[in-house]
Order: sequence, then structure tokens, then C-alpha cells
Amino acid sequence: MNFLSLVGIEFKKIRRSKILLILTVATIILWLPSIFNANLNFRMQVEGISPENNFFIQGFMGMSWFMFPASMVVGTVLLNMTERSNKGILKMLSLPIATTQLCLAKFVVLLSLAAFQILMTVSMYFVSVGIVSLTQDYNFILQPLFVLKEAGLIFISSIPMLAFFWLLSVCIQTPIFSIGVGLASIVPSVLMINTKIWFAYPMAYPFFVITAEYGKLASNLTTAQVELIPWIPVAVVITILCLGISCLRFGQAERR
Repeated sequence: MNFLSLVGIEFKKIRRSKILLILTVATIILWLPSIFNANLNFRMQVEGISPENNFFIQGFMGMSWFMFPASMVVGTVLLNMTERSNKGILKMLSLPIATTQLCLAKFVVLLSLAAFQILMTVSMYFVSVGIVSLTQDYNFILQPLFVLKEAGLIFISSIPMLAFFWLLSVCIQTPIFSIGVGLASIVPSVLMINTKIWFAYPMAYPFFVITAEYGKLASNLTTAQVELIPWIPVAVVITILCLGISCLRFGQAERR
């Protein structure tokens, strides 16, 4: 069985789970406060940011800081539980398939779930911005290419974070503990983005990217900007290290 076939099997498994439903509901909930409080976007003159840019940035900041990482923590654990609940992992491990391939196939599915939620966020942004443009009699709609560019940066920057969450789900067998550690790791992101070593904390990457954009859009606000060095080398090392350990540990508990 080749790697692509393995990935296809993993996709079939999640269709029977509630992961996609959870991600969709979380994304819808994310934009409700922005719709209900749309008038507050006109009160941000002190920051030097336009109402339409503020609507976009506040929604995506909420997504990148907590909603998206938290959804990925839960999604990662559920992805592993689809195998463990009915001991399906034992059947997969009994097949002539390298555990490394199986582990990486599941991580590819996790990346796809992340892309799905980010695309859902973009879709809900345009739905929300259409609603508030009508209710507030003001054009809040930004250029689609700009929105897609920011969404793409958030996705790419989240890969090391997703690798870390996957490592947690592989190494911590108890789902509640895995979720607890994952959620607890999200909270310090607000503090880490204000330090000089933010690049050493992968959970801060998506939030840092969007706050850097906030500094560009708000003329009276100064935020730290992304510096590719040392960020990219450190991010690559973290990703490879997390995936490497995950591949080594994957299926060990079930083989005992």
C-alpha cells in the first residue's frame, strides 16, 4: 500500500467522525461577536485603523490566538481516537505498513483539517462582512487576494504548532490529559509574542503573524514584525523534531 492510498483511507475514517462538524461550528461561533458588535469598528480612530481593516484583523486575531489552535488540539485528539476507540490501530499495525508512513499519513490529514478550518474562516468572513456592510451601511469588504494571503500565512505558520499538537496526542495516551496540555500551551502565546524569543514557541506563530499585520494596518500602533531569520530555521527544526519523535513513538503503546 503506497502513501497516497494510506492518506485516502485516513480521509475516509474522518468522514464518519464529528471532527468536521466541530470545526465548522467553532468557525461560525467565532464570527458571531464580530457581527453583533460591528458598530465598535468605527471607534478605532485612536489606533489609526479603518473600520473594514479592524473588522478583519479582530476576527482573525481571535481565530489565530485561541479558536484555531484549540480546535486543532481537539481535532488532533479525535483523529487519534478514531483508531483507539475500536482498537482499529491494532488492525492497521498488523498490516505490512511502516508505522512512520501511518503516522505521517495521519499528520497529512491533520494539515488538511487545519486548511479546512482556515478556508471556513475565510468563507465566514465574507458572509459576516456582507451582513455588517448591509446593517451598518458601510463597505467592510476587503480585497479577496489580501484576505487569502493572510489566511495562507496563518496556515503555513501553524505547521510547527500542529506538529507539536500531534506529538502530544501520540505521546499522551489519555485524551483528557492530551487536550489539557494542548489547551494550556495556547495561553502563553499572548506573552510570548512580546518577547525576543517568540520564534522558539510554535503555538505563538499564527498569532504573531496576524499581530504583525495589525501593526501594518494601524498607523498609530507599533507591533513587532516577522523576521525570517531565525524564525524559519527554528520552525523547521521544531517541525522535524516533533514529527520525528511522533513517528518513533507511534503505535508503541498498542504493541505492548
